[in-house]
This record gives sequence, structure tokens and C-alpha cells, in this order.
Amino acid sequence: MAKAGSASDVVIIKKYANRRLYNTETSSYITLDHLAAMTREGREFKVLDARSDDDITHAVLTQIIMDEETRGQTMLPVSFLRQLIALYGDSMQSMVPQYLEASMEAFRRNQQQFRSAMEGAFAGGPFAELARRNMEMFEAAAGAFKAGKPGEAAAPAPVPAKDDELEKLKAQLASLQDKIDKIAK
Repeated sequence: MAKAGSASDVVIIKKYANRRLYNTETSSYITLDHLAAMTREGREFKVLDARSDDDITHAVLTQIIMDEETRGQTMLPVSFLRQLIALYGDSMQSMVPQYLEASMEAFRRNQQQFRSAMEGAFAGGPFAELARRNMEMFEAAAGAFKAGKPGEAAAPAPVPAKDDELEKLKAQLASLQDKIDKIAK
């Protein structure tokens, strides 16, 4: 995600009664797809009800998730959704948002560390093609959690790989694959 900027970096979106969204930065009407793209680009925005000036960003982001899930971009397993719904009204409900945020941040950090390790260890070596394929597979599995667009990757930095580093990376890759497999279930 993009770094948090000042309040002036936040784009104000007005939502009118006719469900139209108006981007005050570009002075144009936009769609939920535009907001989804802005989110993937790391752009900060705030959606306000045009009549009441209430902040409705949460509801609009939830609508974007629902639209993505409906289009076949399912990422949230039914069991997860059931567990999430069951937590509403529970005494632990207030802890869930912080827990989910921390979990997503940890996932993003691990993803970046994995990407850096793969690029550095395999760049230019005999495993470069295998690393490229593994990165493509990992990007496809984790694309929805990335701040950028799927398939984007930083230019590899040539670093000589040592045998023990290679073994560490293989272990990390196996661990990440296990996690991906568990998430997919």
C-alpha cells in the first residue's frame, strides 16, 4: 500500500442519492471499479454522502469486495465468512478489526521478504527460470493482497547464492506453499 500521506493527499469522493460517485480531484463521475483501481494503486480516498456529508467509505469498500466476490474473484472462503459473521455481537468483536489489520500487514511484509529473497538468491543463476515461475505462481495466489497490479515485480538484484541460503529459501518456499495451500482450503 502507499505510504500514509497528509490529509490533503486524500481524494474526496462524493456519493449522490442516484448512486453516482463524483471524484472531486478530477471533477468527474467514476464507478466502483475506479475506486477499486485507486485502492490497488495505493491512493487514499474518502467517500462522503453528498447530502449529509457522512463518511461512508467503509460501506463503499465493503460493496467493492462484494462485487469482486460476485464476479468470480472469490478470495474469502465460506468458512471464514461464517466465522466473521459469528463474531458480530460477540465480546471479542472489538478485537477483530485490529487483528485482521495486523494479520494483513504481516502477510504483506512476508510477501515482500519472500519476493526479495527469491529475486536476490536466484537472479542470473541456474534457478532463475524456476524462481520466475514460482514468483508468478505466488503473485497469482496473493495478487489480491498486493498494493500494485498482479504480475508487477521489482527488477532482480544480482546476488551470489550460497548453499545454506539456498536451503533456507527452499524451506521458506515450502512453508509459504503450505500456508497458501491452507488458505486455499
